[in-house]
Amino acid sequence: MQQPARTTTRIQRKNTAVILEAALEVFSAHGFRGATVDQIAQAAGLSKPNLLYYFPSKEAIHTALLDGLMETWLDPLRALDEDGDPLAEILGYVRRKLEMSRDYPRESRLFANEIIQGAPRIGPALSGELKQLVDEKAEIIHRWIADGKIAPVNPHHLIFSIWALTQHYADFDVQVHAVLGGPEIDPYPEAGAYLDTLFTRMLTP
Repeated sequence: MQQPARTTTRIQRKNTAVILEAALEVFSAHGFRGATVDQIAQAAGLSKPNLLYYFPSKEAIHTALLDGLMETWLDPLRALDEDGDPLAEILGYVRRKLEMSRDYPRESRLFANEIIQGAPRIGPALSGELKQLVDEKAEIIHRWIADGKIAPVNPHHLIFSIWALTQHYADFDVQVHAVLGGPEIDPYPEAGAYLDTLFTRMLTP
């Protein structure tokens, strides 16, 4: 006789969310290697045995975070519309990526730490889902260039530069604020205006 599928209770869903939120804070601050299950349990307000009931290891928690993050990370690029105005579409992508750095700085640092370590847990996603999406959008940019709608650029390197110029504000937040003069300064309005000008000048035929 087939056993019915297990359903999670409200308390289980709540505790899972609490653990993932605590793990995000710990991993983004200490990296994967520097984080411990004890730190995550303490940040979650749970005992270590209770945490291990939900996730059997630090690796399992980290993988769960990265799996969810990959979907969030790809959404702004997925929104690039072939039928829209090319310059407006690219500037919209830049703005969405900058907004993600502003709104999800811990997630950005978690992703950056994973990449710096050689992507041991999300390598297949990078060479699979991410590459497929980037190649697809690069082909759209190629067509816009061929039609004379934007200036000639290397589409892959254009996307890389957008990542670098937007994620910098999350991944190097401390450096940005130190140079600008303090943690109370909001760099994002001027960063947005600067990047709009930069990419508009570069891409206008």
